[in-house]
Amino acid sequence: MRHLLFNILYIGILIFTIPGCKKNFVISEKQVILFQYDYVNFAWGYQQHGFVIDNEGNVLIYHNPEAWNYPDKEFILTEKQVTDNLEKCTDSGKKIPKDELRKYSGFISNIASSKITAPKNQGADQGSIEFICYQFSESTGTYKGTLIKMEGDVTCENLNFYSKKVTAWMREIYNSIPHN
Repeated sequence: MRHLLFNILYIGILIFTIPGCKKNFVISEKQVILFQYDYVNFAWGYQQHGFVIDNEGNVLIYHNPEAWNYPDKEFILTEKQVTDNLEKCTDSGKKIPKDELRKYSGFISNIASSKITAPKNQGADQGSIEFICYQFSESTGTYKGTLIKMEGDVTCENLNFYSKKVTAWMREIYNSIPHN
């Protein structure tokens, strides 16, 4: 009888843990960037700063980079554009622990499959902060960005449950790195 209970318990644990493990493997091995925090303001002269989190957990910062490659209207960047952008970044000295990076990158697939609220005008001259996550397509060699949240002159946000967690996490990272 004890052996039967053990087997039932073991099978139950497997049923609940195996599907959860698959969610952590949404990132391609060739994917270089996972997240981006980007502030842009053209109202008082060009201002841009932010950070990118790469696949190793490095937090790479930029400040008013020249010839920055912005995603197109569908949030797509080519591998070359991403490489060019990364060359304009510097290492902040902050590195996200592997477990933490795995946890938050595991949310990307869910966020990418969710809808975004309609944009709302909130004012002028505030600029725009965008929280973005990326998925890489090996077949096309492109990065598809997904807007997690936008703040500033215009606001909107992803409706996925994990969006608020990722936004709060990225805001903590932003507050913990040096700013020029």
